[in-house]
Amino acid sequence: MFRRLLVATTALTLVAAPVVAQVASPSTDTPAVGASAAAPGGHGQLRPGQTVTGELRRGDDMLTSGEFNDRWTFPVRRGQTYEVSLTSTVFDPYLLVRGPGGLQEDNDDDPAARGSRDSRIRFTAPADGEVEVGATSYAPGETGGYRLTLVSGGGTTDEPRAPARPGGSLAVGQTVAGDLARGDERLDSGEYVDTWTLSGRRGQQLDIRLASTAFDAYVAVSGPGGFSDFNDDDAEAGSRDSRLRVTLPADGEYTVAATSYEPGESGAYRLSVLADAGAPGVRRPAEIASGQPSSGGTLAVGQTVAGSLAAGDETLDSGEYVDTWRFTGRRGERVSVELTSSAFDAYTMLRTPSGEQFDNDDGEDGTDSRQQLVLTEDGEYEVLVTSYRPGETGSYRFSVEAGQEPPRQAAVSGGARVFALMVGVSDYGGRANDLPYTDEDARKLAEELRRDGSLNDASVVLTNAEATVEGVRDAFRRIAAEAGPDDMFLFFFSGHGDQQPTEVSGLEPDGKAETLALFDGDIDDVELARLFDTLDTRLSLLVVDACFSGGFARNVVDQPGVMGVFSSEEDLTSAVADKFQAGGYLSHFVRAGMTGEADADGDRLVTAGELATYLRRQFRVEVEDVQAETQDGQRNYQNLVIDRGGVQVDDVIVRLAPAQMAALGD
Repeated sequence: MFRRLLVATTALTLVAAPVVAQVASPSTDTPAVGASAAAPGGHGQLRPGQTVTGELRRGDDMLTSGEFNDRWTFPVRRGQTYEVSLTSTVFDPYLLVRGPGGLQEDNDDDPAARGSRDSRIRFTAPADGEVEVGATSYAPGETGGYRLTLVSGGGTTDEPRAPARPGGSLAVGQTVAGDLARGDERLDSGEYVDTWTLSGRRGQQLDIRLASTAFDAYVAVSGPGGFSDFNDDDAEAGSRDSRLRVTLPADGEYTVAATSYEPGESGAYRLSVLADAGAPGVRRPAEIASGQPSSGGTLAVGQTVAGSLAAGDETLDSGEYVDTWRFTGRRGERVSVELTSSAFDAYTMLRTPSGEQFDNDDGEDGTDSRQQLVLTEDGEYEVLVTSYRPGETGSYRFSVEAGQEPPRQAAVSGGARVFALMVGVSDYGGRANDLPYTDEDARKLAEELRRDGSLNDASVVLTNAEATVEGVRDAFRRIAAEAGPDDMFLFFFSGHGDQQPTEVSGLEPDGKAETLALFDGDIDDVELARLFDTLDTRLSLLVVDACFSGGFARNVVDQPGVMGVFSSEEDLTSAVADKFQAGGYLSHFVRAGMTGEADADGDRLVTAGELATYLRRQFRVEVEDVQAETQDGQRNYQNLVIDRGGVQVDDVIVRLAPAQMAALGD
């Protein structure tokens, strides 16, 4: 199992393969009635109820780990259940499913067909959109025919839904015997189900176990307040039996559903409900009531536990009682850490695996503690549950839940939302001395943004003789007209910059106007500001890698939603970044930052604050000793200029595609 999971996380990135204009050969399998053949290259559309035949062959797209891969797409609706099956008699099938709402599923062997090498994935769409299926092999280089089938299972999920008629009563500590059989109630998805009722108490910890030698066990529990949880296989035992450890959120009646993983399975089973005082994240009620010392425990994200601060608990140096809880988190995961109590003023201290600490009290206006944060590293996190004042005691509820993006960030859509005009001039045709790599700066930025899936097709790259004054003006106007309030506009320039005498004013206190040197003339800071005034976008980013570029900040970054990044101060030159084969250091680092390097917390969002911090750090390391000079020969060092204007630290520059989905794309 671990080997398969590891392969699933690495065999994701497509590399370019030669384009072979061939129609896939018929599969060695006999197509079912209604089956259709693969489109040229093994790419095409799927429809529910359809079986297609295809062939993995040399010349197909290839994953970075060496497997050939055919891509198929089909539209999905939120809440609808779909099942994709891949079969072959000549290679070991492997399925990849990527789709809207962060959908990511991989499968090697069909879990319901023990001993079979065929692959099957069943999923419920989390959002409307288009799903991409990768039909590939378990081992690199495998080829041959296959059959791919798509079935729509209706608007249901894999979570069992209990029927209205109960099957009996259960008590904590009791084991009952039952039998799934024809005539039982059935779930919408076709599984037989027996339901049992259980009286529970708020904060009660239960260990629910369903075992059978006749079918693949699946247990679910539901109760007051919309509470529900479920389990397929007991991961701790590595078996097909089902085990569910839960903390009940309220007093009341709960329903325990005993069912199977696959429709139509039947046979005898044993269902047990046990007290689970030793479960992760649970302290025995006796310890809480008596006030005996306790270190807290461990809990999972999504779990709520009940506890109490009491005399005899460990204390902080300042005298507050403290319980310590731990949970395992992943980099980029959003969590909401909440401590509530009616007995004391709640206070939490969260420590990361590397030792960084975040404290929260919620101030004088509230007595509960809530922390919303993105985890920046993998590993075990520690939360100290305590009080604001020394000696406070009483009961509490503590939870670590999956967090939500702030509304300002959640409103930013992913996909091809970057409308960019990227200009790079290396060959000046004798008008000025030529520059190395500056035209490549523009091309490489476009390639990286396009590869990441964020560059809109309306974007334009102008290099060398294409980068005329009128050409830039026209391209800017056309792209600005296409970009809307939900989009981000990027103007990027790499090439010569200059300064021209002008009247001294508030905008030009040095009496010099900054210009961008294009192939046949210049665009100055005043004109560029007028062009930016025409934009109606969520956010606009101006990146200029040229001598004297910092002077554009006062003219352009003077309205809400515009951020400027400039390679040097307004009276100093910028150097060529030969060591990176780039026209300038800023060009190199902006390209890396916008396509993921600046995503410090791993949440697949590059924010204005993250990009600014990343660029400053890179300049501090790589550009600190790079010399620069003014037009009249005064010498200094090249310094980065960043002006966020009205753009907030957490405003999103670009939402990156999920890592696995980006890897599946071209």
